[in-house]
Amino acid sequence: MDWERNIVIKSSAEIVKMREAGRVNALALESVRSMIHPGIATIDLDHAAEEVIRKHNGTPIFKGYPGPYAYPASLCISINEELVHGIPSKRRLKEGDIVSIDCGTLLDGFVGDSAFTVGVGEISPDAMRLIEVTERALFIGISKMIPGNRSGDVSSSLQSFIEGQGFHITREYTGHGVGRQMHEGPQVPNYGTAGRGVVLRSGMTIALEPMVLVGTPKTRVLQDQWTVVSEDCSLTAHFEHTVAVTDDRPMILTLP
Repeated sequence: MDWERNIVIKSSAEIVKMREAGRVNALALESVRSMIHPGIATIDLDHAAEEVIRKHNGTPIFKGYPGPYAYPASLCISINEELVHGIPSKRRLKEGDIVSIDCGTLLDGFVGDSAFTVGVGEISPDAMRLIEVTERALFIGISKMIPGNRSGDVSSSLQSFIEGQGFHITREYTGHGVGRQMHEGPQVPNYGTAGRGVVLRSGMTIALEPMVLVGTPKTRVLQDQWTVVSEDCSLTAHFEHTVAVTDDRPMILTLP
């Protein structure tokens, strides 16, 4: 994709529609979060999210998404060393796991895309710190999403904070524009140089998503051809919000 050519500036009316898609997406994630406990199968979480999305007349945008083969589920559910794109299954969550839930909703022609990571039962202090740092990084990046800043200002703020906390950032997977399509321009990596990249303009809508690893920035893809794991099998975490750049302040579109 030519990311810079695929930037679509949204009108106020279109941002309102994206806010509604984001709200439904948040409701699906809230439902899933309330169900997470030791012993639950990830496929049950997937079914619950799809039920909420369809109840609100939305479509799970991940389901059938093109790749090595059509993605088979409504959620990406990634456990422990799985960074992104984990496929829901009969696998059951265990006490001490950390799990990342990524969801996308298409509603009235627009997409809401967001994710969170949470512990299952009681988790280790190191796992809790990883989750806290990753979520904090997301909001640090969002604070830089103002007109006149560049995408590199956002990326640099993420990198500086995450690496300053002793963690690593994947180079292969990035944040991205979102709107009528799940992937639009600009591309917004979680690393970069301040003052470089695309100039942010009011009406841009971006899914910002820090993806953080404990032991290495390197990843590999499992035999299912979708699930991305840390190369050294260390813990990972992932948070994401869809955000609109506005003249006033960054507007998070994927809150309930």
